[in-house]
Amino acid sequence: MHRLTLALVGLLATGTVLASDMVIHAGTLLTVAGEDPLSEQTIVVKDGRIVEVVGGYQDPDSGASDAVLVDLKDQFVLPGLMDMHVHLMVEVGPNTRARQMTDSNTLAALRGASHARATLRAGFTTVRDLGARPESIYALRDAIARGYVEGPRIFAAGSALAATGGHGDVDGLRPELLELWTPQTICDGPFECRKAVRHAVKYGADWIKVTATGGVLSDTGTGLNQQMTDDELVEIMDTAHSLGVKVAAHAHGTTGVNAALRAGVDTIDHGSFLDKESMKLFKANGAHLVPTLMPGHFIPAQMAGNPFFTPDIIEKALQASAAAKGSFRLALNNGVQIAFGTDTGVTPHGMNAKEFELMVQEGMSPGLAIRSATVVTAELLGIADDVGTIEVGKFADMIAVANSPLQDITELQRVRAVIKDGELFVQH
Repeated sequence: MHRLTLALVGLLATGTVLASDMVIHAGTLLTVAGEDPLSEQTIVVKDGRIVEVVGGYQDPDSGASDAVLVDLKDQFVLPGLMDMHVHLMVEVGPNTRARQMTDSNTLAALRGASHARATLRAGFTTVRDLGARPESIYALRDAIARGYVEGPRIFAAGSALAATGGHGDVDGLRPELLELWTPQTICDGPFECRKAVRHAVKYGADWIKVTATGGVLSDTGTGLNQQMTDDELVEIMDTAHSLGVKVAAHAHGTTGVNAALRAGVDTIDHGSFLDKESMKLFKANGAHLVPTLMPGHFIPAQMAGNPFFTPDIIEKALQASAAAKGSFRLALNNGVQIAFGTDTGVTPHGMNAKEFELMVQEGMSPGLAIRSATVVTAELLGIADDVGTIEVGKFADMIAVANSPLQDITELQRVRAVIKDGELFVQH
């Protein structure tokens, strides 16, 4: 019988190992975040799905001539991670605005493919992309699904629904360029917003994103408060849900957060300024908070001397950063469902796992933080039957680290191996 044994510690090669059958020896295995890990386990994979999880180190089936034995006996194995707020097409830097004016949709998609590869190799096997050129992000999503390029499973929103002049609309350009580049999802009034939802779904959106409030990175002085009106928000939620599509609301200011929650939104992303009323609405509606602490950690240190950060952006960034941690703690202490998300793209791709460290610093246990990026996110996306845990019948999505992240959450920033759909991606 032909076997390929891969000892990943110190391995210098990079690439992907494909196999119809795979046997994984895990020294420590966390099958379900929130449960106790197991020792010396064997995971058997066929056609990309897990068919067996057993105690002890089992040999590959002697009848399988192409079985791959993956030796992770000295590592901690856990489910593949999921990030509910990324922007694969961009990475904010001094040249961001110039690239928006010069890069084609095709070039943006190719840049996104590079970011997708970095994201997967950081241990994130599924992501939700909340804001990108629709043609580019849908092409990248489909290319990864078909195996043309390497990357995480993508759920994409395309361009956001936003009010004219609000966050998500274009800004800072000559008038003729503003008119030319205004997304077709900009809407004013409930009837326009109904049509914008239908347009987004028609062209490929898996989720709807609405910018309920102002945003930090809009180059305007319009603040972080509510921008979409209550009737617009209600129409967006009702239309999307009637089409079987969930809605994510970019929301910083308290009034906008609460208006989106009352309208029936599925996730509040950022949630920088929450109050007691927000806590009641989260629980009443079963909505999730996607806190995205990373921008508040990274952006203030990057603003000095960076032309991207104008005075308006700097003022809003400092306001949101100062409030975000307190709102996270309020949500955590009140039992709000928290789903892992980073806003990567605003921060560097491949560093997504830093968010775990920030969440733990603000009081979340390592086990709950991992659960927020596995079990909770799988349920939120409606794919819990396929991913989120290492159990029989699910896709073989898992990662390995050297030591227990339950003891040191920063271990997740040093991923040693990534398996997605039964394919092994090898890292240094």
